[in-house]
Amino acid sequence: MFRTTFSLLSAFIVTTAFAHHGWSSFDETKPIYLEGVVKSVKWQNPHAEVVLEVNRADPPAALTRFAIPKQSANVDAVAVLGAARAPTRKDKTWEIEFAPITRMDAWKVAPIKVGEKIAVVGYTFKDEKGEATLRVEFLIGNGKVTPLRSSPA
Repeated sequence: MFRTTFSLLSAFIVTTAFAHHGWSSFDETKPIYLEGVVKSVKWQNPHAEVVLEVNRADPPAALTRFAIPKQSANVDAVAVLGAARAPTRKDKTWEIEFAPITRMDAWKVAPIKVGEKIAVVGYTFKDEKGEATLRVEFLIGNGKVTPLRSSPA
């Protein structure tokens, strides 16, 4: 009985671990820019998620000129935003992973809604392989860039 329970618990933990991606899973050397329309939202922990139908746009030229609030993590926002490019892969929809809800609240990010247009800069997997998933570094909208790696400084 103990062995069966332990096996089932182990399988659950492994499955749960694969469903959540930590920062180390993503290639932080190649920031990706995505914009589009939100198709679905999960506003819950461990982090907020949306499915975004992308329009394959290039980042706006003014992206590096936005005023970016200070955060507790040391992130070179100008370098990251300046290096951001549209992905080479052709997926129409992407799973977008945001920060935990407590951090989104700290930045005063209102819950994202289905049908809303958003833009993000973040990271996907090495060589853009695997799922069309992006971990958000910056949320862009309403004339501002919100950093999401850490809390406000």
